[in-house]
Amino acid sequence: MTTPVLYHNPRCSKSREAKALLDDAGIDYQVRLYLTDPLSVAELKTLLKQLGLSAADVLRRKEADAKTAGLDSSSSDEQILDAMVRFPKLLERPILVTGKGARVGRPPEAIREIL
Repeated sequence: MTTPVLYHNPRCSKSREAKALLDDAGIDYQVRLYLTDPLSVAELKTLLKQLGLSAADVLRRKEADAKTAGLDSSSSDEQILDAMVRFPKLLERPILVTGKGARVGRPPEAIREIL
């Protein structure tokens, strides 16, 4: 079995809650600090496929960087993915990937489904 990966932002309360949930459950996992180690377009596409979501589904639209990147409701997945590479804050968090699938941890308890 592959080690679960938590895409984590330590400054985000929901991300901290998801991490605490994993710690409390005694789960061995890796942390990817995606703000300092941004995902590539290829990695984002793989993650989206695992989640079964579109780029628009995991876009933090209210972030100032969304406006800076010129994103709006008509933006394509490619435009959103390119913006997420340049502005990693645009990626919704937390996200957990396990051998059972991937989930956005909003609410953090949603990750329990794949533990």
